[in-house]
Amino acid sequence: MKAGGVFGGRRRCLAWAVGAVLVGTAACDTAPRLAAVAPGQTVLALGDSVTHGTGAGPSEDWPSLVAQATGWQVVNAGVPGDTAQLAQQRLAPLLEAHRPALLILEIGGNDLLRRRPPAEVKADLRAMLHTARAAGVATVLVAVPEPTLLGALAGRVRDAELYAEVAKEEGVALAPEVLAQVLSEPAWRADPIHPNAAGYRRLADGLLARFKALGLLWVPG
Repeated sequence: MKAGGVFGGRRRCLAWAVGAVLVGTAACDTAPRLAAVAPGQTVLALGDSVTHGTGAGPSEDWPSLVAQATGWQVVNAGVPGDTAQLAQQRLAPLLEAHRPALLILEIGGNDLLRRRPPAEVKADLRAMLHTARAAGVATVLVAVPEPTLLGALAGRVRDAELYAEVAKEEGVALAPEVLAQVLSEPAWRADPIHPNAAGYRRLADGLLARFKALGLLWVPG
């Protein structure tokens, strides 16, 4: 199984900062710090069933938990079964309708399960990043694990490398390993590809740690 990181022999940069339960990865990040998003501002969470909250109950999804912790108005645009190709078609109308201060993009798991070529998934992700950039919306890309038999047998999944590649190539912020860690722990899974309620709490905690490292969390002056 291939570890999350930039493919091609370049050194993988991952600083493990243990906070509550999950891993933070700020120390060796080359992405610039982002403008803080104040409580009350709109944030768009675009994704598939993991964003939707499949595997847990109402308000136990990670967008709801992030909203509770930050005061952001988080729009949950997660659609079960969605792919990067379909999400690309949904993005522009959602940006127009909600005019968010931030886009959190968690998509591609279904593409990986269906064995779409990585180059095609990367092209779709790039298109979405370009759409958000053209609209003046900052993006955090959430890395999605690569489904492999070895990972399932070992009980440890890792990010698909294409996420670190796209983040580096496009100069966008990445939230690596947070979903992979949750799905590597049986107690945090509803099934092999979805967190349960405890898993979504851990996922939200990991994302919040990453947002803090990126400067997104509002600190009153």
